Amino acid sequence: MSAPPPPPTLVQPSPRKPGPPQRRRRLWWHRLFLGLWYRPVEVMDEARDRSAWSAAVLLCLISGALGIVSVDAFRKQWAMDQHQALELAAIAEAGVLVASLALGVVTHAIARTIGGNGRFEPTVSLFVVLFWVTDLPRLVLATWLPHGSTLVQAVAWTTWGFGYLLAILLIRGQHHLSTVKAAVAVAVQMLASLALLKLGPVR
Repeated sequence: MSAPPPPPTLVQPSPRKPGPPQRRRRLWWHRLFLGLWYRPVEVMDEARDRSAWSAAVLLCLISGALGIVSVDAFRKQWAMDQHQALELAAIAEAGVLVASLALGVVTHAIARTIGGNGRFEPTVSLFVVLFWVTDLPRLVLATWLPHGSTLVQAVAWTTWGFGYLLAILLIRGQHHLSTVKAAVAVAVQMLASLALLKLGPVR
């Protein structure tokens, strides 16, 4: 007997009665951002097969700005030459966008390589969204507190772990992979983010 097909969503839905497909309501940014914190499975099911490029770009810009402001070198440059500081900030923002896109693309490529069948745009854009949504608390704290403080480090570990779990759920649902394969698909990217962004900030 062949194995049953994987569930079509992140959670097993109840059987639906035949009939015309229901129109999906619009997923507003605030519902996506906040919902990932207090009802992540439901929100990712609702966001399934939808592109979220505008939300992803917005979060990259906000997170990049918070990260830049928290760096001592930028603050010193701002005190000396604001024009040059803004130029450096623009370059850094572009770097954040490119790096975030690269993380999502690599995640999608690995998932496809190990048997996933998800679409490119929803996977990449939603991965970027959940990556930065879960990192926002650490970024906000790091603008006021030293990067090496106990509170910032504790928040970094907590939000990273939560983001890893969300990434596993996302790839598992988007690509119809097992939990183990989904964890493998996002492991390298999440470990790199932990080393470079959360635990090894630029002084």
